[in-house]
Amino acid sequence: MSLKDTDQFSTVIKARIAKYAKTTSVSEEGAVISIGDGIASVSGLDNAMLYELVEFENGSFGMVLNLLADYVGIVMLGDFDNISENSIVKRTKRVVSVPVGDVMLGRIVNPLGQAIDGHEPIQATKFANIEKIAPGVMTRQSVSQPLETGILSIDSMFPIGKGQRELIIGDRQTGKTTVAIDTILNQKGKGVYCVYVGIGQKNSSIAQLARVLQAKGAMDYTVIVSATASDIPALKYIAPYAGVTIAEEWMSQGKDVLIIYDDLSKHAVSYRTLSLLLRRPPGREAYPGDIFYLHSRLLERAGRLNKENGGGSITALPIVETQAGDISAYIPTNVISITDGQLFMMTSLFNAGQRPAIDAGLSVSRVGSAAQIKCVKQMSSSLKLELAQYHELDAFSQFGSDLDADTKRVLEHGKRVMLMIKQIQNNPIDQIDETILLFAIKERFIKWIPLNSFDDYKTSILSHFADLPLRKELVEKKAFDDSMTAKFKEEFKKFTKNYVLKLKDYDLKSYGSSIELEVEHDHKVKK
Repeated sequence: MSLKDTDQFSTVIKARIAKYAKTTSVSEEGAVISIGDGIASVSGLDNAMLYELVEFENGSFGMVLNLLADYVGIVMLGDFDNISENSIVKRTKRVVSVPVGDVMLGRIVNPLGQAIDGHEPIQATKFANIEKIAPGVMTRQSVSQPLETGILSIDSMFPIGKGQRELIIGDRQTGKTTVAIDTILNQKGKGVYCVYVGIGQKNSSIAQLARVLQAKGAMDYTVIVSATASDIPALKYIAPYAGVTIAEEWMSQGKDVLIIYDDLSKHAVSYRTLSLLLRRPPGREAYPGDIFYLHSRLLERAGRLNKENGGGSITALPIVETQAGDISAYIPTNVISITDGQLFMMTSLFNAGQRPAIDAGLSVSRVGSAAQIKCVKQMSSSLKLELAQYHELDAFSQFGSDLDADTKRVLEHGKRVMLMIKQIQNNPIDQIDETILLFAIKERFIKWIPLNSFDDYKTSILSHFADLPLRKELVEKKAFDDSMTAKFKEEFKKFTKNYVLKLKDYDLKSYGSSIELEVEHDHKVKK
């Protein structure tokens, strides 16, 4: 066959293909083959897209999640009681999307972006698809700005930066959600928008959360996306993607956003339920093979964009619940490997009254001091080491009481450090105030304070320094030099001496037999 004949043959084939394409119609309607447990198998939707929204003849909507040769698998997003075999299903030709923009602020919505707070419907002018590809590496910049949580133990030892993904992990009822809520409250006046995604929570829990945020004025910059325990699995599955889509709109405008996923354990369970009902092959712990991809594609959408792309950021705080502290289970290890650190909430610390109950040994921030202002970094550099020594010696001391003076001194200091970093709920602390409290720890002024006086001591410190020129100087410089360190030492000496002498129940025994009473400049503290 000559080259000329080959060209003619190719032309004929192309013409026939074009003719076939014109005469062949692709179905835009289908019929239900079977339906049950919120899953519909539909034939005839030959051109359906993954995650496409389809409409059933009863007015309910579903989302395409399985694309097979003979039919598509659809998960229901609404009522399916009136749907039966051969019911008509229509394509909408659009992927599941949610309303975005400032119109969402202060609202409680379901994962489809519909208001569920009892107020007027949301009048949105812009919608965005819930499934997007995460920003590429070249559009990002390194994490270097702190996202202040207002929680002393976190900001000092496990700092979180804008654009970071920090996992909050621990057993149920150990204060995980409280840490997240306090972080939202601390963003007031800092220009950070917040998105709270509740997955599988009780309606009463969401209502209580909304009341707290409303009372503290935090709903002005917050949106709550709620898929409660009574909702069908499909809504719980799309909830975090709807939340991050709302956050991405603000990030694209150059704004900073904080998003909470509470929690991804229930999210994984909802996806497992859908996958098993769609007859996908089960893997470890009956989760489908793509369970890692489920959370990685979600959390990769957090980050900090470079200046050329607006400079906005999304900081993600996913929450994962463990069983009996087992962080080696499937979902916890998956999310740990995706995130940039974790805050491990320890049950024994929580039961002992420590708030927040963060285990300094298992917790870590992989961004670290890059997300701290200099004065916090200077004052907290040795804190983790001191706590590690305390916890190690505290466990050792349980076996005997005959301890040397150095060991007793470490234990006494450790007890006081734990009391200094203890913090009540819904009471975030400013970073400069955190620095002043850390100064008292680092310079060992806390050794003079009886154990039962620490709550009042911390309040008195902040009240005493509030209007001093010394604090204003620290606000301006955000760093300690030799001169400022000397000034703070002198002020703390006077304040601590006066505070101790005013204590009515002051007793030398409060210090323990191993601690010598020494006061600088030959001042003596008397009973």
